[in-house]
Order: sequence, then C-alpha cells, then structure tokens
Amino acid sequence: MGLDDRKLDVLRAIVEDYVATQEPVGSKALVERHQLGVSPATVRNDMAVLEDEGYIRQPHTSAGRVPTDRGYRLFVDRLSRVKPLTPAERRAIERFLVGAVDLDDVVHRTVRLLAQLTRQVAVVQYPSLARSSVRHLELVPISTTRLMVVMIADTGRVEQRLVELPAPLPVDDVTDLRRVVNEKLVGNRLTDTPPLVQALVEEVAPHLRGAMTTLSTVLLETLVERHEERIALAGTANLTRGGVLDFQGSLRPILEALEEEVVLLKLIGEAEPSSTLRVRIGDENEIDNLRSTSVVSTGYGPGATIVGGLGVLGPTRMDYPGTIATVRAVARYVGDLLAQN
Repeated sequence: MGLDDRKLDVLRAIVEDYVATQEPVGSKALVERHQLGVSPATVRNDMAVLEDEGYIRQPHTSAGRVPTDRGYRLFVDRLSRVKPLTPAERRAIERFLVGAVDLDDVVHRTVRLLAQLTRQVAVVQYPSLARSSVRHLELVPISTTRLMVVMIADTGRVEQRLVELPAPLPVDDVTDLRRVVNEKLVGNRLTDTPPLVQALVEEVAPHLRGAMTTLSTVLLETLVERHEERIALAGTANLTRGGVLDFQGSLRPILEALEEEVVLLKLIGEAEPSSTLRVRIGDENEIDNLRSTSVVSTGYGPGATIVGGLGVLGPTRMDYPGTIATVRAVARYVGDLLAQN
C-alpha cells in the first residue's frame, strides 16, 4: 500500500479521534492529543498523502479530515487491536445470558445485550433448522383421531404440527409410533431425514401404516420443507445517535432495509454461516440501502457446529476494536449455552 509506519499512525489517530468525537480531525488536534513525535507540518504532509491515496477526505472546505471506507478497511485489517473485554463486561454477559429459560429467551437476551454493549443495531438469527439435528419427537394425543407432533432440535428449536389421522388410533399404537420414529430419526440432521421418514411407512406394523402415511407427510413438512428462518432485532433507536456525517444524511433507506427479513439474513451471513468474524464497511455491503453502514457479524453454535449468525450494524464511524471483541465474546457465550443445554 506504500504507507510507512508514521502515516499509518496518523491514520489510526484520525480514525480513533473521529469515532470518539464525531468531528472532522485537524492536524493541530492530532499533535495535541497523540504522541506522534513529529511537527504539525509533518502531520499535515502525511494527511495530504493519506488524502491523495483515498484513505481520508475533507467533508467541506476549511474542515479537518474524516476516514473514508478505504481508510476504515485499512484500520480494521492492519491497525486495530481488538480490545479485550474487561472482567466486569465478561461477568455481565455471562450473568445476562445464563439466566435464560429457553431458546426464545436466549435469542432475545442476546440481541438486547448486543445492542446495549455496542450501542448499535443488533441482529440475531434463531438456530437454523437447516443446520440442526433431531433431539426428540413427541406425539401427543389430542383426541382419538388427532395428534400433536412436537419436534425438538438439538439447538433448542421447537416445531409443532397437528395431524388429522384417517381413523381412530389407540393410545398404545401412539406409543408404538413414537418409539419407532424416535429410533429412526433422533440424532440425524434434519436435511438427511426424508429417506428415513419415507422408509418408516414400510417398516411399521401393517395396522399402523395408514396412520404412519399421514404422519410421514407432516414429519417431512416439519423436518425439511418448512425451514422458516427467524430473526430478532434490537437497538434500531441507536441509529439516531449518529453525527451529521453518518448515513449520508438520511436514516430512511436503512430503516426500510432493516424491515426486510431477507436483508437481515444476508447481513449476518446466513448464506455462508461461518465462525469467521466478518467486517463489511460501506460499499462492501451488497445491499444498496446499507452502503453508508458497517456490519460486524459471525456465526455461533455449540462446539464447532455453526447453527446461526449474529452481528451488529451501525455507521462506518464505529468503534471497530470494541465491537469486534463484543460480537466475538457474545457469540462464544451463546454457543457455550447451546452446548450445555
């Protein structure tokens, strides 16, 4: 990139000051606030080079400079040192999440916690059924001709469906069906279950085949065909905390984009879930209405298994080291919770 260490130090100082103050940064302020070890004239020359290279810009005449998307990218890739969370922050995360009573509570606590800690918009995807396995299938008789099918995934997701049976079914037969479907399906990934479900019809006792044929249709719909992804969102009001240079003057396109669930899923990398933390800055976002924002996201899940994504969205003028540390830590705690439960 052709920038020596001194110019990189100047860029780091500009990013840190602009994030902290929301004001364009001048050479005099840099010399006063940072131990750069050079004269104001040298800092001005370095700033001129950084501007020529496209790392900073002057928002209006006789103003200081602000980082560009390219400047933030260089800062994230080469200059930012991820801030370790304090013991108090770690304890706060652990206490807040450990009190969760079920998966819904985990997700809602997580999204609120992320929004509070980062002061950005937080997005958390519920564990995806497409990446889950069957933990248990319960068949609950509602009447002699109606069953409630309850599927519990290893991630804590619960799906319920009603089954209208073709003929009355004794309780003992319901018990037999429950045993057979659990023996066949528990421990398998939901995406691998269709041939197993279809085989069940042939494997049950002849007098149960009518009920199993009807049940298998509902099981296929529950396990495979209805992978409705769910998203939790919090902290939208944090967008209003920005300065006049954030979001190019208008929040409306961002708010409209955040109303679309498919946009939110793209934001947190649903298409390619990964434990690798991603930082997309400004124009790196593929969604037009979000090109004045930055997104920090990662996958989460029990152990090495990634079952969903989470992250935050805010202005490109973001505390990247602090935000990266928080997103990583929260994802790790949520994964540990899922592994324990």
